[in-house]
Amino acid sequence: MLLPGFLFELSLIVAVALALVQLFAGRLRFLSATPRSIWLSASSGASIAYVFVHILPELGEAQAVIREVVGGWLAFWRYHIYVVALLGLAIFYGLDRAAIASRRYNRKESRGDVTAASVFWLHIIVYGFYNTIIGYLLLNRDDNDAIGMLQFALAMALHFAVNDYGLREHHKFIYNGIGRWVLATAVIVGWTLGSGGMGVDRTAIALMFAFLAGGIILNVLKEELPAERESRFWAFALGAGAYTILLALSPSSS
Repeated sequence: MLLPGFLFELSLIVAVALALVQLFAGRLRFLSATPRSIWLSASSGASIAYVFVHILPELGEAQAVIREVVGGWLAFWRYHIYVVALLGLAIFYGLDRAAIASRRYNRKESRGDVTAASVFWLHIIVYGFYNTIIGYLLLNRDDNDAIGMLQFALAMALHFAVNDYGLREHHKFIYNGIGRWVLATAVIVGWTLGSGGMGVDRTAIALMFAFLAGGIILNVLKEELPAERESRFWAFALGAGAYTILLALSPSSS
């Protein structure tokens, strides 16, 4: 989709910025501290606030459109889009459990506290698809204005920092050497697909957002809930509250 005026150029700048966040979030050593960094907890709160305050209400509106499109023998199934969100959550839950099981097995076999190569590549393929969707959605959203784009980009940048922490913990050096580069490239690939005329209808955009919402919810909660993380609830709540206020004050929300 070609955006009017400066928005196309802004979307490219934002895509590059998101790719750089994916590449260099691991350089922020203070994020690796225990108790959990207040910045990671705040980032988790902000990104999940974006899901509940912005994405889910839009999914509710899109559900009516999808209900008309599917029709026929599927018409009785009233919550198609939320099933996609559930699917996204389930997929990322399965990925995390596979990584934990792989690390446990490798520790038992004295191979180090790291995942097997097959699990690493499974993670990278799915997260690469996830990041491609994010890059694509920079250019293809209902709120295609500068404010909406920047709100989306900020939420995703904070989410990338949270994801980077978890992926780096599971995969160690192979993620740092290869994985982060693949995921950063995936953002640019998504933007390129979106900017090159590969347009899809509103239903497909809504399904992408639904999958993204499920992924964000699971990725945030799996990082915040384990007791060993010693997460900061006050920082999580502050991040969620601050981003909710930011979204509420946006002209596009009125």
